[in-house]
Amino acid sequence: MEPYLYFRDLREHTSVPESGILSRTLQNDDRSKIIHFTFAPGTELSAHTAPFPATLYFLRGSAGVKLGDDEQKATEGTFVYMTPNLEHGIKAQTEVVMLLTMLKNPPKS
Repeated sequence: MEPYLYFRDLREHTSVPESGILSRTLQNDDRSKIIHFTFAPGTELSAHTAPFPATLYFLRGSAGVKLGDDEQKATEGTFVYMTPNLEHGIKAQTEVVMLLTMLKNPPKS
C-alpha cells in the first residue's frame, strides 16, 4: 500500500457519464473507504442506509440530498456528515461530482 494518495485537483480526473452514475474507489482499507462519484443530470441514487458514519463532499454541480426526513440542496463546496443508519439519497440536478468517505470500524467511544 502506498503511504499516501495525492490529487492536485480531483476535478481534473473526472469523467461524467452521459447517463447514470459512475463510481471509482480511490482508497479502501479496514478503517475507511473513499469513493469518487459522478452523476449525469437527473440521475438518482435512491434512499438507503449504511451501518457506519460517512461524509459527502460536492466538488461540482447541484443536487438534492435526502438526509433522514430532511431535503437539502447541495452545490459546489457542500459538505455533509452522516451518522450511522441515517437514510440518505442524492438526485443530481446538473452534472455532479462528489466524494464519499465511509468511516468503517470507527474507534469505540
